[in-house]
Amino acid sequence: MSKLSHFDDDGAIRMVDVGDKTPTRRTAIAGAFVSLSEETIAALPHNPKGNPLEIARIAGIQAAKRTAELIPLCHPLPLTHADVQCDLTDGGVRITASARTMGPTGVEMEAMTAASVAALTIYDMCKALDKAIEIGPIRLLEKTGGKSGDFRRNAETA
Repeated sequence: MSKLSHFDDDGAIRMVDVGDKTPTRRTAIAGAFVSLSEETIAALPHNPKGNPLEIARIAGIQAAKRTAELIPLCHPLPLTHADVQCDLTDGGVRITASARTMGPTGVEMEAMTAASVAALTIYDMCKALDKAIEIGPIRLLEKTGGKSGDFRRNAETA
């Protein structure tokens, strides 16, 4: 395992200096799952607040753009694209969030933040119906670009 870059040689926390890194195309896809009861799934189209899946999608996109404001050592990045898909499946909602940039550092945190906030938004939209909603796992599914190379979670664990 490589050295953790957010610590200096004395163990103090620091923001990594990416100023000398060459900008490259970076992509990331993250996923989350929101477990919902059958009754809550059936009630989704009748939510008086609006369509929870569409509101969660927009919330996730907005969150991707604000990641550096939420994660203390995360660099602000000019995203070239962010998207969130929320799909109903057996037992809940599968969320897939993607982010892209042309920059000196990766967009994994932007994709993960988008997936997390989309999941939390679904919870918020449905909590009046069911307090037992569960969120998770939230995880990186794939990334491309950068010094560490590409990563793709294998099919069994995706």
